[in-house]
Amino acid sequence: MSDLITTDLVLMDENLGDSRFDVIQALAQAVVGAQRATDFEQLYADAKARESKTDTGIPGGIAIPHCRSAAVTEPTLAMARPNPAVDFGAKDGPADLIFFIAAPDGADQAHLKLLSTLARSLMKKSFTASLREATSREEIVELVNQALGLAPKAEEAAPAAAPAEKAEEAPAVDLGKSEEAAPQKKLVAVTACPTGIAHTYMAADALKYAAEELGYDLKVETQGSSGNETLTQADIDEADAVVFAVSVNVRDRGRFAGKPYVESQVKRGIDEPEAMLNEALAEAANPNGARVAAVTAGASEEASGASGLSWSSIYKALMTGVSYMIPFVAAGGILVALGFIFESITVANLGDVNTKDILANNDFFGQMNVHWTLYLGAVLQTIGGMGLNLMVPALAAYIAYGLAGRPGIAPGFIAGTVATTVGGGFLGGIVGGLLAGVFAYGLGQLKLPRWLGSMMPVVITPLLTSLFAGGIMYILLAGPLKAATDGLQSWLTGMSGTSAVVLGLILGAMMASDLGGPINKAAYLFAATGLSAGGDVNKEIMAAVIISGMVPPLAMALATALRPKAFSEAERENGKAAWLLGASFISEGAIPFASADPLRVIPASIVGGAVAGAISMGAHVASPAPHGGIWIIGLTSNPLMFLAAVVAGTVVSALLYLLLKAIGSKAKQDA
Repeated sequence: MSDLITTDLVLMDENLGDSRFDVIQALAQAVVGAQRATDFEQLYADAKARESKTDTGIPGGIAIPHCRSAAVTEPTLAMARPNPAVDFGAKDGPADLIFFIAAPDGADQAHLKLLSTLARSLMKKSFTASLREATSREEIVELVNQALGLAPKAEEAAPAAAPAEKAEEAPAVDLGKSEEAAPQKKLVAVTACPTGIAHTYMAADALKYAAEELGYDLKVETQGSSGNETLTQADIDEADAVVFAVSVNVRDRGRFAGKPYVESQVKRGIDEPEAMLNEALAEAANPNGARVAAVTAGASEEASGASGLSWSSIYKALMTGVSYMIPFVAAGGILVALGFIFESITVANLGDVNTKDILANNDFFGQMNVHWTLYLGAVLQTIGGMGLNLMVPALAAYIAYGLAGRPGIAPGFIAGTVATTVGGGFLGGIVGGLLAGVFAYGLGQLKLPRWLGSMMPVVITPLLTSLFAGGIMYILLAGPLKAATDGLQSWLTGMSGTSAVVLGLILGAMMASDLGGPINKAAYLFAATGLSAGGDVNKEIMAAVIISGMVPPLAMALATALRPKAFSEAERENGKAAWLLGASFISEGAIPFASADPLRVIPASIVGGAVAGAISMGAHVASPAPHGGIWIIGLTSNPLMFLAAVVAGTVVSALLYLLLKAIGSKAKQDA
């Protein structure tokens, strides 16, 4: 096994710049200079993208930037002791000890374990003090290798015995009246970070050290990349409380069901371990404190993990509803569009076609009074229409599911169906889903006898919640929701000229603003649910949303093709993949670029998306299908303008991004 760190990977007492990215750049150059990586641009881009997601500074003047990169040929440590120190986001100030961990994509477990060992060693004050006192690169390499167990540790001289002093006479203790010592508090913890190399294990050690100082018994499960320390069910059952210091979902969270807990990002486990431990015990002492929810059959870990209602949980529930609704929209909308094509092959004026009559009076294997293409078109339209009719109930059902787990699904479907029946549209679906979810969640918090509690999720909760949400929708909200939906539809139907172009600008900017995030999803939901109402304007809105959502990844792909030298090898590879992702209407294809360079990518994407949306609405491009990108162009009303809008938005975004990138590079050179 080659050395993880060598003297040419140590930068001592140098001015490495004012920002953390200057330091990372210097360390990445050292790694490439030591021939431990093949491409500086790719390594720096990967490290910068990782650092942009989460601060890597920790208390004690330490920072551990790290990444996995295809450019790295062997696991490597590079260390900087900059002068002056540089801010890496730690609460107690800048860092003067910085370790850069560069791991290959396929690093083996032995190397990853060594990297994690170093991260844990940095939690020891004696080790960091020796690094600060070191006077040469060779000494630092030796200290690190000792910490990793790759070099023998120097023998520590035993301190000379101090002369005996006369001990003060201790007061007598009446053992008969002494109180028993309070039992030691027992806790368990789970730590996990996205990379699973450094923060996972540093948080584990920080929590352990804090527990020792506080006199608590703590056992930690590390869910990382270099081997996991696993809690037994007995450990969990005996614990008074649980600490989740995690930046990803906890695996097998159901093991902790019913336990008092506190949960924060993994970095807080490093920064504030004592606070997290004490907060967990405070939850245990509070009868109404947070408890890990049980995972019921059919419920997801995400849904069962909620400890209470909040704006965050409501937002997640809305996104859950949209996510589960999209397959209904996509399948139903495309089937309707295909049915339309088959019908148009046979009948020039589709206004004369009555789908119900065709299906009622014809049988493919019996009496057939119409051409088979017209019959098949009617079948596809009917099946697709059924899918679209389930769109709003599915939206409501899975909003309720996101809040209350499985007991919310049936009441949500019922409330969504009521919303459709009374003409409440997607607004009614959202309201119905929230009503059902909140009410079902509230019932789930009741403390009931076991014989009654077993009946709640299957019978009582769905029954009472359906009655509550459905009744409120029918009796109180039917009129207002229908009025709001009808008003929105009337406004859309009356759009023309400038107003249509402005709406296209707004929708296009929304689709390109956060690449699959909440703003993008809101615009898509607005368009997709409008299809169920019919009308040419709703189809035009759908087309504008699809076209503008294609622009960001296509623009990044075009930019990497026009100026490949301005991008790292990894970015060029991402650019190649973005062609297909953009063509398929997957806006997330631009995320690798946006995460590494958000201040340039996002504005350029917004401008291009707005241009594309405006052109689409102005040219009255219409799409009866809610998804598919370039692959459903044959279903659109104006294929040439569909392409023109996509190309125009892509070119504008790509050129603007390259311009902003060039300006940024020039400014950096002049600095």
